[in-house]
Amino acid sequence: MLSVYEGFFSGGARIVHSDVLLGLVEGGQQWHRVLSLHGEVHRESTTQRMEDDACYRALTAGGVEVTSLGRTAGLVDGTVAASVFSGPELADTARAMAGADVILSLKEQPLALLNQAGLPRRPVVVCLHRSDPENQGQALDELKAAIADGTVVACVCCAESTRDAYEAAGIPGELLHVIPNGVDLLRFRPDAALRLAFRESLGIPATAPDAPVVVFAARYAGMKNVPLFLRAARAWLAREGGGHVVMCGAGMTEDNPALWADIEVAFGADRAALGDRVHLLGVRHDMETVYAGSDVVALTSASGEAAPLCLIEGMMCGAVPVTTDVGDSASIVEGHGFVTPFDPDAIAFAWSAAVADRELFAPALAASRERFSRTRMIAAYADLLDHVVGDVRDELRPGVSGQ
Repeated sequence: MLSVYEGFFSGGARIVHSDVLLGLVEGGQQWHRVLSLHGEVHRESTTQRMEDDACYRALTAGGVEVTSLGRTAGLVDGTVAASVFSGPELADTARAMAGADVILSLKEQPLALLNQAGLPRRPVVVCLHRSDPENQGQALDELKAAIADGTVVACVCCAESTRDAYEAAGIPGELLHVIPNGVDLLRFRPDAALRLAFRESLGIPATAPDAPVVVFAARYAGMKNVPLFLRAARAWLAREGGGHVVMCGAGMTEDNPALWADIEVAFGADRAALGDRVHLLGVRHDMETVYAGSDVVALTSASGEAAPLCLIEGMMCGAVPVTTDVGDSASIVEGHGFVTPFDPDAIAFAWSAAVADRELFAPALAASRERFSRTRMIAAYADLLDHVVGDVRDELRPGVSGQ
């Protein structure tokens, strides 16, 4: 199997897909490698080199070969990589494809490459991780072209909202298979020692009633609705005298002038009084520690989300999820947390309610762990890919195609 990535940069889709590949390789029945279009990406005010990425390091440490076409790009939400490729790039792609039975495209953007004429013809499975196909630039057209050509044989949707949105956009329903996101339950779990260590690292008292913590794990992008989160944070911090807000992800750093501008607008005159309880941590590779140290995991996204990984990871570590109604978020947190309108005061009150009811939600969170299991997710991927490979081999068997 060959997976094609647009690049290695911070985001839930790459985390999920890379974890799936590692799980499939661990099973010993499939061989996987990865080809990345870009070796370096500039986005969310952050330069992200492939070799520095946690997913790249995990894949290579797990025995998955990762190569790149070496491109450098400044990507913006809703755009695709340039659709013009050089001879050497196409030759490298052809060599990578030649040894694969099936190609996996992480999201639809790599189809700009895979749709190029002259490449080996292989069945493609596209892994879809958003719920707004119309906002993906030319990527939806590339997907439709690959389906019309017979190249795309299946699409994996990480959420029901993804399937519904792509079917509404004209993708045949029989190609759309829902495999919900899952996480490593051994890694993401309540941990008192990690909780204490995280809070001590930021100078936050260990006890939640005196110092509740809300974590916002997202890259700095328009769809994440950072200004709404900050307005809610201002209202909540003003009411919760010992509360702290943690922001982590690409662009969530002091080096991002756009984020600072958002903070100034949201906090206004309260910036000096409340700002020391806002912690900008940037990209973290120990999210299990961050979530274990938090009481609430917040999401304020306006669009695009499907099955947000932050909600699942946070819940499994014991943080109560509070989210806007986007993608499958409402169904994910049902019985485990709160769904809010796009109103900062309503969100702030929901955070306080989540802190107050954290112990009451604990049994429901514990009972739902199997539903969000990485093992369940990987088994579903393995089953789908085995069927695709089986169909390919049947077509190659003499006499089968004519039956």
